[in-house]
Amino acid sequence: MTPRGLTAVPARSVAVGSRPAILVLPGGGYARQAGHEAEPVAEWLASLGIHAFVLRYRVAPDRHPAPLEDAKAAMLHIRKGQHGLAVDAERVGVLGFSAGGHLAAILGTATGTGNLELDIPAAVPDLAVLCYPVASLTHETHQGSVENLLGDAPPSDLLTALSAELNVTPRTPPAFIWHTADDEAVPVSNSLNYAAALMAAGVPAELHVFPEGRHGLGLAHGEPGPGQWTSLCAAWLQRAGWAASPA
Repeated sequence: MTPRGLTAVPARSVAVGSRPAILVLPGGGYARQAGHEAEPVAEWLASLGIHAFVLRYRVAPDRHPAPLEDAKAAMLHIRKGQHGLAVDAERVGVLGFSAGGHLAAILGTATGTGNLELDIPAAVPDLAVLCYPVASLTHETHQGSVENLLGDAPPSDLLTALSAELNVTPRTPPAFIWHTADDEAVPVSNSLNYAAALMAAGVPAELHVFPEGRHGLGLAHGEPGPGQWTSLCAAWLQRAGWAASPA
């Protein structure tokens, strides 16, 4: 059975055979789903020869662990292949924006949901693309995301457990990360600190910080600087053997 809120966009113009897949997690501060960070992004991934899946995970008034449970269930569904697409189960990644970037990051770093059926290695992505992510819930975070996900006064141990940069290990997935230096909603330190934690653990990471650009740019078409992120990411995916060609 397909998890609730999950839709697929098949890879286009590729040779016969199994292809990598990427789960797309739109942002929205754990309050809503940003449409421009959903299907348009999946279509871009499909143009690279990657099967894309968009997840409308649960948001407020639902709280943690609901979004993480949804994302893990989607990862398991993609790997199992019951959707009818030829997915390479050894190459299933995740791409998230803002709060969706937080969810993408904790897929590879959080200790669990409490649901034993979902807390298995197959729910962990093989790589991650993080776009202006809310990587931390303890340092220069996006307070709206914290409140929508955890309520008004979450315990400090839970904030720590769900701060990706504090829970990186050598087994954390490699990541491509981008942000803008003047992001007023989610400070760039979220990406800087997460990338530093990955590198300190010996996990491959590529980080791009553009001088200017508002929060929530999505594909950032026509934006000087941030508009380059899709071609940079496509090249990164190609070097990893995932993308058919750069965009």
